[in-house]
Amino acid sequence: MPEILTAQPWMTDPATTQVMDALTRVGGEDAARFVGGCVRNALLRRPVADIDIATTLMPDEVSAALQAADIRAIPTGIDHGTITAVADGRPFEITTLRRDVETDGRHAVVAFTTDWTEDAARRDFNLNALYADLGGRVFDPTGEGLADLHAGAIRFVGDPAARIAEDALRILRFFRFFAVYGRGAPDAAALAACQASSGLIANLSVERTAKELLGLLAADDPRSAVRLMVQAGVLGVVLPEAGGLNRFDTLVGIETEQLFTCDPLLRLAALLPNDPAVGAATATRLRLANAQRDRLEGALGFEPPLVSWMSPRETRRAVWRLGAEVFIDRALLAWAASDRPAATTQWRALLPMAQTWPRPTFPLTGEEVIAAGVPEGPLVGAVMREVEAWWIDQDFPGDKLSLIERLKAVAQGMAY
Repeated sequence: MPEILTAQPWMTDPATTQVMDALTRVGGEDAARFVGGCVRNALLRRPVADIDIATTLMPDEVSAALQAADIRAIPTGIDHGTITAVADGRPFEITTLRRDVETDGRHAVVAFTTDWTEDAARRDFNLNALYADLGGRVFDPTGEGLADLHAGAIRFVGDPAARIAEDALRILRFFRFFAVYGRGAPDAAALAACQASSGLIANLSVERTAKELLGLLAADDPRSAVRLMVQAGVLGVVLPEAGGLNRFDTLVGIETEQLFTCDPLLRLAALLPNDPAVGAATATRLRLANAQRDRLEGALGFEPPLVSWMSPRETRRAVWRLGAEVFIDRALLAWAASDRPAATTQWRALLPMAQTWPRPTFPLTGEEVIAAGVPEGPLVGAVMREVEAWWIDQDFPGDKLSLIERLKAVAQGMAY
């Protein structure tokens, strides 16, 4: 008996039905089916983010059908048969069924088809080659997609080496899908093909590589997948800067056991050595955003050193110097690198203070220093730094009068 997908909110949404109705009105009931991630995740009862639709209609027919239904049509990938429909502000990626004619590991020349089996044969994994119509009927052209989905088996459609030759990014996708959906031992043929073809990763754009790497690290528990990447020689190609896995493994365990939110960028930092220059260089090589680069660089710094037995006063001084985000990142990495399991309670106690302490602003201005009799020029900055050091040492007192008295004392002691 064919599997039926229980009606999902995204399936019954008016925008979805409007798009599907526009396509089936032209091509008939079987002209359009949901495909890939939305079907896979719905069957697994996981959240659905993007809705992809496969169709037997040619691209120009898709555009005409959408326009006839007053739906905006954007030719986002017309050479590959992809048109994005925008209904009620929501995007739907619609792609004509296709087969590969020529591939070079990064790009493909395709021919359009009306054969659902041919379309399924060019997809990456069996569990991604599942289709469903608006009524919830699930179609499994490979005959293995549903079985793999329910078994947590990440297996390539057909010959793994052929699928990887079509697009080398599928090597990284294999490990990401194993991290997110895999259960049990990895498919031996898939793993062997990834290992044999790992050198092809160097031909990919770094943007695509970085996106897959961070997507893998965003999985609830990517430890097994990362270990497989090491064994297959893939991590060394993707992230040659990586050191050992001990800190990374422990960090993921801390996040999981302590119910912290998983953080892919911090997990990336945990794979790197404690060197801000390496963090910055890695971010630059992977073309990460400037904010991500700055965060990696800050997380991998080592001054001031953080220890689990820091007093509240020492913690505030470190937070003042580093900022809350950098302090928390460094504390978590130091916790993960610690060989003292009994210190978990101490490390955990440091974080709330960094998260909640209202980091004060140094309440002294250059005008006030000049008003105290310090002449304009470099000496103003020197006096401010001296008073600020006293203010930090006194644990950030909010008494402005005491600060002014200290300013006067410093100003009188300085030779102009």
